[in-house]
Amino acid sequence: MKYMIAGLGSIGRRHLRNLRALGEQDVLLYRTLHSTMPDEELQGLPVSTDLDAALAWGPDAVIISNPTAKHLEVAIPAAKAGCHLLLEKPISHSMEGVEELSQIMLQTEKHTLVGFQFRFHPVLMHIRELLDSGKLGRPLAAHAHWGEYLPGMHPWEDYRNGYAARADLGGGVVLTLCHPFDYLRWLFGEVTDLSATTARTSDLELGVEDQAEVTLHFANSCLGTVHLDYFQRPPAHWLEIVMTEGVIRWDNATGNATVMHAHSLITENLAVPPDFERNHLFTSEMQHFINLVKGDETLSRCSLYDGIQALKIALGVYNSSLYNSEKVKL
Repeated sequence: MKYMIAGLGSIGRRHLRNLRALGEQDVLLYRTLHSTMPDEELQGLPVSTDLDAALAWGPDAVIISNPTAKHLEVAIPAAKAGCHLLLEKPISHSMEGVEELSQIMLQTEKHTLVGFQFRFHPVLMHIRELLDSGKLGRPLAAHAHWGEYLPGMHPWEDYRNGYAARADLGGGVVLTLCHPFDYLRWLFGEVTDLSATTARTSDLELGVEDQAEVTLHFANSCLGTVHLDYFQRPPAHWLEIVMTEGVIRWDNATGNATVMHAHSLITENLAVPPDFERNHLFTSEMQHFINLVKGDETLSRCSLYDGIQALKIALGVYNSSLYNSEKVKL
């Protein structure tokens, strides 16, 4: 199988390393040469700076890891060329072109895998099974908290120039840290409505929002809240779920979770495998994508529809913050 990678920033390089580690060596790099990372690890690989020429090479699959606002500029031509897609999250920064991409992928019957790698986290997968089992009753409330320090995310570059800090490239904390919108929907089902506030409160000299507080209403009556920020030091990413018969707490720092039962003093621990590391999420995701491309699996674990729903939530956050101007004065 032939693979093309569009975008060679940090996530594109990770996908390249994992693809090759999993035995796929027929790889073409489509580049605009705007990457701020050194090129030593790319030596010897074929490179094209022209998208039409790159697609004429005949890739079976395209990995799209360029800046968010540029995703569909590659995804739509690649879809028209009959390629499977691994499309990084979020799938875009607006809904423009999304329906066109969806229709093309429907017509070609090719797979799309959206890059929400937390769906491959072994403990979150266990939590999903626990929720589905009903052993802790039904979910009543959930809170996801993700605070990162933006200058520490890509320390090799001036954070103010990176895509995450630039509105024109689809940056801002809501789009960049949108993972909880996907994994909460994966755990609890569809979101019916939301309300949100975004703000720029730090001293980081950004032209995008650096904080968001979001309330999600799920169709199953669960209420979810999400906090996102670009300024927390040390960073923290965790999830708490309150059930009718207990509480689940997951911490991304360790990967582990604790389960507390309402009528028992016993605390159950859900632990990652002893050799677990963060890159295992991405290698599992890439192996799944390879299986989809080769026909060994037939159902994407994070479909284009899933990516569209996550994007709608993120855009809904912006719309709610922008138009919900009525504030209660105390």
